[in-house]
Amino acid sequence: MAEGGTTVERRVGVSESAARRIAFLRTQEDAADAFLRVSVSGGGCSGFQYGFAFDDARHDGDVVFERDGVQVVVDDASLDLLNGAEIDFVEDMMGAAFQIKNPNAASSCGCGNSFSVA
Repeated sequence: MAEGGTTVERRVGVSESAARRIAFLRTQEDAADAFLRVSVSGGGCSGFQYGFAFDDARHDGDVVFERDGVQVVVDDASLDLLNGAEIDFVEDMMGAAFQIKNPNAASSCGCGNSFSVA
């Protein structure tokens, strides 16, 4: 809750590129009804690490974000660390991968798969 009793909406953005890649991977995995679950867990070289997995079961506390017909689900605890972040899919000379642009990360490792908070 914010001051004055208003609820502050927590959100995670999904780029157009990430939505296209998720849709493609669902087709490849023959998982048309699945959604991408994004989570944060302890570990990695910077303290926390991102996790990506297809799932078809929702749990209490899950929050759904949608773009172009694909759904990304984040559990409540992970959302505290991902609030305001954007999930992107990037292809460059180094390869192709999902990336999270996380404003809550004080620092991240070179590979971008783990981060720390202040």
